[in-house]
Amino acid sequence: MPKIYKPGKVALVLSGRFAGRKVIVIRQSDEGTKERPYPHAIVAGIERYPRKVTRGMGKKRIEKRSKVKPFIKSINYNHLLPTRYALELEGLKGSVAPETFKEPTHREEAKKQIKKILEERYIAGKNKWFFTPLRF
Repeated sequence: MPKIYKPGKVALVLSGRFAGRKVIVIRQSDEGTKERPYPHAIVAGIERYPRKVTRGMGKKRIEKRSKVKPFIKSINYNHLLPTRYALELEGLKGSVAPETFKEPTHREEAKKQIKKILEERYIAGKNKWFFTPLRF
């Protein structure tokens, strides 16, 4: 079976709290691990998307509306839908490891790193489709 979920691949979460959210695969585990004996992927996604910005808004308001709230999670392959898209985010690969989930402080630090990377990407205007919520 070919490897579908490679690092950088964009997928959609199908079930759970983050259903309908876009995520980026950071690390995949096709065979599973001792704690999670099923195929899964460590993903980073957007919990709260940035809001609409218009030309008439001031700098402060634009800055506030351009915020992104990320999440990191380990998700079973059954609950992910791969897309044909991939994002090249070098900073994400080292930010989240399987050990990150054991300590809450590590998780918060990883979220802050991801937030910074995603907001930079959004402000630069790259991959606009990734920062729009899914309409269904």
